[in-house]
Order: sequence, then C-alpha cells, then structure tokens
Amino acid sequence: MKNLFAAAAALLVASALPLVTAAPATASDDDVIRRGSCTGRTDWKIKAGPEDGRIEVEAEIDSNRVGQTWNWVLRHNGTVRARGQSTTMAPSGSFEVERRTANAAGTDFFKFRAVNPRSGEVCVARVGL
Repeated sequence: MKNLFAAAAALLVASALPLVTAAPATASDDDVIRRGSCTGRTDWKIKAGPEDGRIEVEAEIDSNRVGQTWNWVLRHNGTVRARGQSTTMAPSGSFEVERRTANAAGTDFFKFRAVNPRSGEVCVARVGL
C-alpha cells in the first residue's frame, strides 16, 4: 500500500509540472501595451518596455486566418528600424515581430504598419515609452 501511495504521489507531482512550467510570460509593470483594429477584421497589439538598458518592442497582427502574408515596417522616432514580410501561422492565425532598440533620450515613439497586399487591409499600431 505504501508503494501504491508513493507511486500515486509521484504521478500527481509529475503531471502538475507541465502546468507550472507552461505558464505564459506576463508583461512587466513598466511595459506599455496598446490594442486596436485594422481596416478590416484583423486586430493588432503593440507592446514596448525596458529590457537591459534598451527597449523591447513586440507587435502582433491577429487575423484569425492561417496563411496570410503581410508586409510590415517598424519605425522608431520616425526612422525605419526594421521591415519584412510575415505569414500568419497556426493555430491562432497571427504573427509577431519582436525587436530591441536603443533607448533614446525622452519619450521613444514606435509605429508598426502592416499591409496585407492581397486584401488591401492596413494595420497601424503606435506606442510611446
């Protein structure tokens, strides 16, 4: 009986571990998060926060449709810092762009613009930190 109890306890602990380690990352108190809608049914989210003396910017486009290609540009204080093309992925039909930039004096402004060339839908996300 003792061995059965020990085995059951070990199984319970082992099955709980994935739940503990799979917890999602949370935003820091210093992060600024903005959300909005695009010109169609797609939604955007942008987050900026301090990261080891720099600023980490994360922009997400969520169309709930897998396989859409989007062209995007990230600007920091008006200057293009990154550009690219991303495809929405399963399971959520979204993509995310993450970059770290220098922390300029004063407020840093970020603008993320994404265009779906097939549908013409446009997303513009802005955040200041």
